[in-house]
Amino acid sequence: MKFNPSELETNQVYKLLTGAVVPRPIAWVSTVSSDHVLNLAPYSFFTVASRKPPMLCISIGPGVGERAGTVKDTLTNIRDTEEFVINIATTPLGNELQKTADNLPSDADEFAEAGLTPVESELVKPMRVEEAPIQMECRLHQIIPLGSDHLVIGEMVMYHIKEEYYKEAYKVDLEQLRPLGRLANQFSESRDFFTLPNSDVK
Repeated sequence: MKFNPSELETNQVYKLLTGAVVPRPIAWVSTVSSDHVLNLAPYSFFTVASRKPPMLCISIGPGVGERAGTVKDTLTNIRDTEEFVINIATTPLGNELQKTADNLPSDADEFAEAGLTPVESELVKPMRVEEAPIQMECRLHQIIPLGSDHLVIGEMVMYHIKEEYYKEAYKVDLEQLRPLGRLANQFSESRDFFTLPNSDVK
């Protein structure tokens, strides 16, 4: 089978892409509005953009459901404040993460709605998720419009990791971390790590 994206609806192409580009890490992005309202939302179009200086990027699409076609609060807040925090979600935090994906009013505090604890950052105004094992404070570098979406690139200015998730030589204990990934409209936990070549792979 083959598909020409120019002949498909946007949602059809989206399903094909998100079912093929897997598993995707999830950026649990915390921001604050110009009116000091806390915001927290997950984005699975997320990766490292640069190592020096360290930069991360997320792609933010338009609102969906009741807020279809609107600008998401995360993008508005980043435009206004030029700061955000990327928190790393784990399997035990999956239900809380999903709650923050709900279409809530702009004046809603997703931290409170999900029962999460906001903790002050060191160099940026947005709060960090205290329950998240890793939190990365970012300052906006650039926003690039790409079709219907916006690619947000931020420079990481502070990295927080809880001691039990840290290994020597600046490594993260991935087995302890239990990172949560996105697979189309489902989720997965990364486990059973191995190196290549591996004679057991079939």
